[in-house]
Amino acid sequence: MSFSLFAILLYIWIGLGVATFFLLLKVTAPFGRYSSVKWGPLIDNRMGWFIMEATVLFTFWYQAWPVLQQNSTPVLIMAGLFTLHYVNRAIIFPLRLRTKGKKMPVVIMFSAIFFNLINGSSLGYYFSHFADYSADWINSVPFIAGLILFCAGMIINWTADDHLIHLRKQSETGYRIPYGKLFTYISCPNHFGEIMEWFGYALLCWNLPALAFFIWTSANLIPRAISHHRWYRQHFPDYPTERKSVIPFIV
Repeated sequence: MSFSLFAILLYIWIGLGVATFFLLLKVTAPFGRYSSVKWGPLIDNRMGWFIMEATVLFTFWYQAWPVLQQNSTPVLIMAGLFTLHYVNRAIIFPLRLRTKGKKMPVVIMFSAIFFNLINGSSLGYYFSHFADYSADWINSVPFIAGLILFCAGMIINWTADDHLIHLRKQSETGYRIPYGKLFTYISCPNHFGEIMEWFGYALLCWNLPALAFFIWTSANLIPRAISHHRWYRQHFPDYPTERKSVIPFIV
């Protein structure tokens, strides 16, 4: 495949991501607290998370493996960061969830698999067919700034997830209002952190598929955070009125 065709396909994919953003502002994806049998068969929540998130690791490594064998330092770092995120998302995070008995619609799992197949394979394909990073790319401003943002976002995401997980005791199934740290300012610092991660990743990679990944992540997580914020305010009369949804002081 030529780079021109590859780029055209990615621009179409980005356009679909923008359309998805506006769709999700109107329709809340039915998983987690919004899960419903109206969307068809259900699967165990943890198993669904593992299957849909592990997909991206397999597709990425399958496509990127040829170039990873060449020991290009920038690409190895990029692949390592990507893998670190998804090992947590596919394995560690589901195992830590205190959602025994909860399920998600199978259709949501398959839609996430499709999303991950496209994003993981396009990024891996770019690395193996078009990437041409010099060894000193790791000293460039985009790489360093992106790495800082990626690591900061990952820390925010992990600590916020940990806070939410420990709000619920092992035997509980309900929800509580989270307080402290970034929860003081926004309802979903876990989503804010993940958006920051992939913005940083797009910077340090400086390529079109990484940008597409960031746009699709934002298209999914910003509406999700807005829905969560609305849900909190509907279910908790004493919910802090000064909080925003996902970006401090803005949204």
